[in-house]
Amino acid sequence: MSPHTPRNMTDYEATRREFRWERPESFNFATDVIDRHAAERPDSPALQWSDEAGHSQVFSFRELKQHSLHAAQFLMSLGLRKGDRVFVMMPRIPEWWFLILGCIRAGIVFMPGTPMLTTKDIRYRLMVGEASGVIADASCLDKFEGLTGTGRVQTWVAVGHAPAPWVRYEPGGSGTGSHGMAFPPTLAEDPLLIYFTSGTTGMPKMVLHTQASYGIGHQVTGRYWLDLTPEDRHLTLSDTGWAKCAWGKLFGPWIQGACNVVYDFRGRFDAVRVLRMLEQQRVTTFCAPPTAWRAMVLQDLSQFDLSSIRHAVSAGEPLNPEVIDSWKAATGLHIREGYGQTETVLLVGMFPGVEPRVGSMGKPSPGFEVAVIDGEGNPVPVGQEGDIAVRVKPERPVGLFQGYLGDDSANLASFRGDWYVTGDRAMQDADGYLWFVGRRDDVIKTSGYRVGPFEVESALLEHAAVAESAVVGVPDERIGQRIKAFVVLAPGYTGSQALAEELQEHVKKTTAPYKYPRELEFVTELPKTVSGKIRRTELRAYALEKAKKD
Repeated sequence: MSPHTPRNMTDYEATRREFRWERPESFNFATDVIDRHAAERPDSPALQWSDEAGHSQVFSFRELKQHSLHAAQFLMSLGLRKGDRVFVMMPRIPEWWFLILGCIRAGIVFMPGTPMLTTKDIRYRLMVGEASGVIADASCLDKFEGLTGTGRVQTWVAVGHAPAPWVRYEPGGSGTGSHGMAFPPTLAEDPLLIYFTSGTTGMPKMVLHTQASYGIGHQVTGRYWLDLTPEDRHLTLSDTGWAKCAWGKLFGPWIQGACNVVYDFRGRFDAVRVLRMLEQQRVTTFCAPPTAWRAMVLQDLSQFDLSSIRHAVSAGEPLNPEVIDSWKAATGLHIREGYGQTETVLLVGMFPGVEPRVGSMGKPSPGFEVAVIDGEGNPVPVGQEGDIAVRVKPERPVGLFQGYLGDDSANLASFRGDWYVTGDRAMQDADGYLWFVGRRDDVIKTSGYRVGPFEVESALLEHAAVAESAVVGVPDERIGQRIKAFVVLAPGYTGSQALAEELQEHVKKTTAPYKYPRELEFVTELPKTVSGKIRRTELRAYALEKAKKD
């Protein structure tokens, strides 16, 4: 078999026709998935961890089961019970996986947070999320200063040394579940986790996922998009606080029995270190966000042995075609894109069984009917822009969130007739491929045209001087909105009026002339959410304020 041959989907249409969701009455990812692997393949590697300092540890499925049993017993010994909510904030250390699986096993609802959150962010999550407990790494404890006594939090757990009221957690590999502490069964509809959305347009909303829907739903992520098998060593670049971690560092790999490769790096992304780690760990399948892909293709890829990688994917935001072309020229692999949200599992993907088309999101996932609809909830004609939506009636698909907790207005706005509306805009071609346009709020209306920021950003990125770009619309009395671009330059380039004009002319030649940015500003970095998405809302506010002053 060629290393590039898909292993789980060779015929996309046949897979969609034959696919049926499992809908059990009860489900627990720890007992039904991890424990099954521990029984069938006890010594197979489950977690391969390493860090920037060169430390490395490997945990088998047997050891993973033991650690998660110990964690579940530990948490329940502190008084936490099924249905309680705990806020979890740790870097990429093995204890995160042990404690998360312990929460799942005990039915404790976990609320992940990235270590990049501020004290203000944490306070908001503890209060709104009605947390009963907190689990944090000792390196994060300064973020919790002044928060003891917040809301209903009674249990404070620290990984590493910490003062009272923190209780220290230390991994233990001998848990058996036979210490007189039974774990209550979890029903399919029992709550599993609560994510806080990225907050690109306001305060984060609480997204509720249930035990079976989310755990089983990621079958399409792990099996069909990541194309994983028990022989694979998969790495997803993601912070533990992001939903993408659940996709590619928890449910996706382990539902397929693959080895979950974790690289614990702190601070800024270092493309050379990551490429070297891919080489050293012999990673076979790899997922990274567009920001990482853009940084990696700027390197001389011929200096790295990437021959072990057979499958590469990207998600989070659309990936610019020129990045896909650069990676393919160096490795022979097409970076296959995937689309989904904090509220969902993978909805659309350039699956291995689908002929790739550069610039497209791909086709709908098995088990989902995804369409582009109008304001009345009707599918729009081929080639016409509309809202990306998922059919939820007559049968709700597995993998879709249960709703926004405590936010009736957000729930009302997200459903239109028989559809869940994602808030993103796209077009669908005659062959069923979807083409991303932008967030509903990001689409620019200029001179009677509708322009998706991604189109302009992709055109800019084709110029050698551009490392990153973000495009927004600025109010203009004459043309409605004028297009403004914020550009981060590649190494070796300096911003100037001459370069700005060169980039404007480049866009005019690369795409339709009306899409060129009438304004262009050079910046050292772009504002992003904690999950790495560009905060165009912030850029629009900045551009509007600057326009008023001018």
